[in-house]
Amino acid sequence: MKYRNYNETSSYKNLKIDCSKCFGFCCVALYFSTIDNFPQDKIAGQPCKNLKDDFTCKIHKDLSKKNLKGCINYDCFGAGQKVAQNIYKNVSWKNSQEKSQEMYDVFVVVKNLQEMIWYLCDSFTFAESEDLRKNINDMIIETEDLTNLCASNILKIDVEEHRTKVNYLLKEVRANVIKKINPKIKKDEPLGFDFIGKDLRNKDLIGANLAGALLIGSNLQHRDLSGAIVIGADMRDADIRGCNAENTMYLTQSQINSARGNSKTKLPLFINRPSHWEE
Repeated sequence: MKYRNYNETSSYKNLKIDCSKCFGFCCVALYFSTIDNFPQDKIAGQPCKNLKDDFTCKIHKDLSKKNLKGCINYDCFGAGQKVAQNIYKNVSWKNSQEKSQEMYDVFVVVKNLQEMIWYLCDSFTFAESEDLRKNINDMIIETEDLTNLCASNILKIDVEEHRTKVNYLLKEVRANVIKKINPKIKKDEPLGFDFIGKDLRNKDLIGANLAGALLIGSNLQHRDLSGAIVIGADMRDADIRGCNAENTMYLTQSQINSARGNSKTKLPLFINRPSHWEE
């Protein structure tokens, strides 16, 4: 069965992180904790102890060795460079202390919007009707326009209200995919929620609803996740070696970064294979 229509993947270009054009926002703006495998316990707005003056990381090449999975897993969907370059015109929080908190707040909003664009781009590849594809494309443009507003207007955006509009389209695409997999399915019921450490190798996961599921440490080796939905699923240390995730719905780079995969794991064209994965 053909799930996706890949005409091109250039729409994902601006959703990829480029730390060289950022001011280390994720290392400053966000709260993080050693419990989540970050280098330290710190409050939002406090720079990480490993952030250098040029906004690079002192220990970046050793993140895997030090088991700093929080840093490895994180992905801002390209919000960092957009805020740094487009909105603040390459003026950093260090050079504009009076605007530093505003920058952090703008980063969080833009990150949420960029994530929505990611899901919309993904839904576009699954959508088949021209009307639906047009509606998705219009929403992508509308969301991108929000990320290009000035800082003060970005902070006025009702993120949850906009997310509701985006989710309506994501759900419509999802319903069409499920209908294609099995026309008899009347309701897209979740497969479950708590799969922490569970062995799922004998489960039929094609089209499975794993949205928001806890897949931490679960065994998904060699499973076919085609048509499965994993939006919001926690995939930390999930074993996806040999898994077919090429046509998994609403899969993100961060989820893949957090999982255990190998060279036999099939991924969508727009997701990078993590360098820390085994061969």
